[in-house]
Amino acid sequence: MRVTSIFKTPLATIGAAAAGAVLAAGAALADYPEKPVNFIVPWPPGDLEDVLTRMIAEDFQAKYGVAAAVVNKPGGGGGPFPGAIEVANAPADGYTVGSFVIGVPVMGHQIDIPPLTPAKFDPLGIFLTYPFVIATSGDAPYSSMAELAAYAQDNDVVLGHFGDVLTPTQVTKAYAKSAGFEWGSDAAFDALDCNTLASGDADVINTTLQLILPCLDQVKVLVSITDQRIPLVPDAPAIAELEPDLNIALWNGLFVTKDTPQDVRDKIIAVAQETVNSERAQAVAAETGALVYWQSAEDSAARVANDIDTMARIGAALE
Repeated sequence: MRVTSIFKTPLATIGAAAAGAVLAAGAALADYPEKPVNFIVPWPPGDLEDVLTRMIAEDFQAKYGVAAAVVNKPGGGGGPFPGAIEVANAPADGYTVGSFVIGVPVMGHQIDIPPLTPAKFDPLGIFLTYPFVIATSGDAPYSSMAELAAYAQDNDVVLGHFGDVLTPTQVTKAYAKSAGFEWGSDAAFDALDCNTLASGDADVINTTLQLILPCLDQVKVLVSITDQRIPLVPDAPAIAELEPDLNIALWNGLFVTKDTPQDVRDKIIAVAQETVNSERAQAVAAETGALVYWQSAEDSAARVANDIDTMARIGAALE
């Protein structure tokens, strides 16, 4: 067998090979995206994450000249998250991007969903905090969470929420425990709005601010379940101001599978960051009370890790 030493290879040949490698690497970087990109939203269309992800997809298509679409894959707030499973099973090439709420990356790999275990996703960035609040009617005999806690010692207070598995509901119930009171009863509702309070179906509701905006002058917002105050209700404290151990919110971000190349991630991030800082995205924030921003991949990863610890504490408190 003949072996040719690299030291005997003509310098011109080596130079040509090196130049070819550089050009090939450059071509690989330039190739993405070269075919349609799908942004997977594991929920029905129409909510805030869907609206903002569609803006990102539109801008992605305009910038890179390839089709970009939002695909809704509903599957239930507590799993099994079929949309997330589709992202987990897709090639790590950036053509399938997940737009996920907190439950997918924080809890998906911890609640016996094998395709999501071990943790499969890295954040590109978090871009939305839902404006969840705890609110009551304007004539309620309490105007703060402390006053509610005192009132609930001797009176039954009915809590309305969207379901036990949602992070804001967990936080609401954990706060009651830390404040030393119990809800008289609680129930999940399909809709939690002005009519829920006006009808007396619930005394206190855990809902999104946008659903009570039409009657905001007739209700009291006691606290926001967000990591900072909501500009539309600046006098309502964020939950961490009352209980630091409950510093968590229902957020949404973009995620890819862990082996996705960094150059691909950077191209998606560049568009998404510009989109959420745009006037039209910030108009959504102004109209709904949502917090719309861009949190870097590094900071988002730290937030996910912190939220895993917080949810573990909340889970232990509610046992």
